[in-house]
Amino acid sequence: MSALPCPESATLVWVRRWSRSPRRVQQARRELRDVLNAWGLGELADSAELVLSELLTNAVCHARPPYGREIETRCEPEGGGVRIEVHDASEKRPVLRKVPTDAEEGRGLALVDAITGAQWGVSKREGVGKLVWAVVSVDGIAE
Repeated sequence: MSALPCPESATLVWVRRWSRSPRRVQQARRELRDVLNAWGLGELADSAELVLSELLTNAVCHARPPYGREIETRCEPEGGGVRIEVHDASEKRPVLRKVPTDAEEGRGLALVDAITGAQWGVSKREGVGKLVWAVVSVDGIAE
C-alpha cells in the first residue's frame, strides 16, 4: 500500500500506478478501502470504491494512452471526504451522456455524478494527458 505523507501539506496521499489491465481495477478498489479505513474514512469506502472503479475502468478501456504508459490513481482526504484522481496519458476526455434506460453500458459517469453530487471534472495535468477527479463525501453521497 502506498499511503505516503505529503510533507508540504502534512496530509496523507495514496498514489499508485497501474498497467492497463482490467484486473487492476479490483486491486485498486481493495487498496483504496484499506487506505480509507486507515484514514478514518471507512464510511466512504463503498461509494469511493465505486467512483474509483468507474474512473479507472474508463481509463483502462477508453483512454488508450501511448504504449508503455501507466495509469495513475491519486487519493487524498479533502474536507471530510476524499478526492479521487485518475491520471492517464490520453487527451481523450470522458463525456457525461444521457443513456437510454435499456442500454447495457455507458452509465459510469452518470453514476459518478450522482454519487458525488456533481463534484467531479476533467483537468489538464503536467505533461501529456489529463486527470479525471471526483470528490466523495458524506454530504455528497446519493441516497
